[in-house]
Amino acid sequence: MLIWGMDKLSGRLKREHQTLVCMTAIYCKDHHGKQPDSLCESCADLMVYSEARLKKCPYGQDKPTCANCPIHCYKQQQRQQVRNVMRYAGPRMPLRHPWRALVHVFDKLRRVVHPMELRRNRKTD
Repeated sequence: MLIWGMDKLSGRLKREHQTLVCMTAIYCKDHHGKQPDSLCESCADLMVYSEARLKKCPYGQDKPTCANCPIHCYKQQQRQQVRNVMRYAGPRMPLRHPWRALVHVFDKLRRVVHPMELRRNRKTD
């Protein structure tokens, strides 16, 4: 599967972006008629946008899942697009990508610490 710009992300951020790309591919194939290894222009643009937002995430590798994050870093339109993708593809992920779905469930259990608290903790270390 073609994954846009993944060489720039690493660790948890890369995994989260790959999961979102898989979910978007499911959504795009079923709603826009694209093949699983390609995305339509609007879905591809959304993936480029999501990668850019992940690169700027103040949590870095400690990032919680978006649903548990206290910071809304997406613009309203893109946030709604991602919600639509996740609502549709989320229930289908265990069938098509069981390992990614399982890892995502464990990521949801991560404790969320606000970035300001993280910054204070890093200064004291």
